[in-house]
Amino acid sequence: MQNSEAILVTPKQFVIQNCPKPEPKEYEILMKVEYVGMCGSDIHGFEFGPFIPPKDPNQKIGLGHEVSGKVVGVGEKVTKFKIGDKVLIEPGVPDDTCEYCRSGRYNICPKVDFMATQPNYKGALTQYMTHPEEWTYHIPDEMSTLEGALVEPAAVGMHAAILGGAQTGKSVVILGGGTIGLMVLQACLSLGVTDITVVDVIQKRLDLAKKLGAKRVINGKEEDTVAVIRSEELYGDRGVDLVFEAAGSAFTTNQAVQMVARGGKIMMVGTQSQPVPIDFLKINREVTIQTSFRYCNNFPQTIEAIAAGKFNVKDMVTNIYDYKDVQKAFMEAIDPVKKAGIVKGVVKISE
Repeated sequence: MQNSEAILVTPKQFVIQNCPKPEPKEYEILMKVEYVGMCGSDIHGFEFGPFIPPKDPNQKIGLGHEVSGKVVGVGEKVTKFKIGDKVLIEPGVPDDTCEYCRSGRYNICPKVDFMATQPNYKGALTQYMTHPEEWTYHIPDEMSTLEGALVEPAAVGMHAAILGGAQTGKSVVILGGGTIGLMVLQACLSLGVTDITVVDVIQKRLDLAKKLGAKRVINGKEEDTVAVIRSEELYGDRGVDLVFEAAGSAFTTNQAVQMVARGGKIMMVGTQSQPVPIDFLKINREVTIQTSFRYCNNFPQTIEAIAAGKFNVKDMVTNIYDYKDVQKAFMEAIDPVKKAGIVKGVVKISE
């Protein structure tokens, strides 16, 4: 079996080059990669280089961590998987020794080896890859490997929804209708929430949010979002129980502050790249602001929700690119015009 990998040689330039096919260690599986989702962090890394630059200038930079495929080899001590199994992986491998891992919060382990970032920058845009059995999951018969590749971002939404306390009877506003915002939407729906408003400035995303189950949508480019939310027809002076900031914007963060109810909660899901000033006078009635980081013990629940038809990831895929067109895929993802039409891009590595 031959192998190759897409390596980011400079910002905005991939090269697909031959590389050795890895051999699985005793507790690892060898996977033939089928699909890799294009995460926002991958797209940022493609355009500007990794968030955390490598110390070694000769370090190979791989991208991609939303990945699925089939098992084609197993280490001698692997017991849960066999050749031919459809699988997906959880891309972060924690050290399993620190205080965070020991307390069950492995997602904030400071020494986690997360794909496509430090210390190894190992990306999933490759034909064959190995991964620890412990962080590999079976894809149920009811799910395709395409859906399997989207479990990772879906788990981000599930983790945020659970941390936020999403449940029946809560009112929810999601600021940002990109991939993560729509994953939060579906996670909230799967947890019993029915009163969900999604806000974005791109109508295609809002149309999809409505299709996926949002009770209402607001185009922030055409309407004053805070005024609509605070109108007598909606929540008035009371405000909203739970606001998810999923746009990574200082503007929407301050909108969240203006619409959350007393005793409510703001979940910061989007990545804020710059300091954001907060008017705490507006939320000094026991409002909680909480950040959410990746996921923790959320993959099994997310897989089950997708397999049961409670979580529709397939319809979020707007663009599928062949492996040989990976450069085109990422160039379109950063193109000022074309990216507006992309909700979720996926690279198809193999059948």
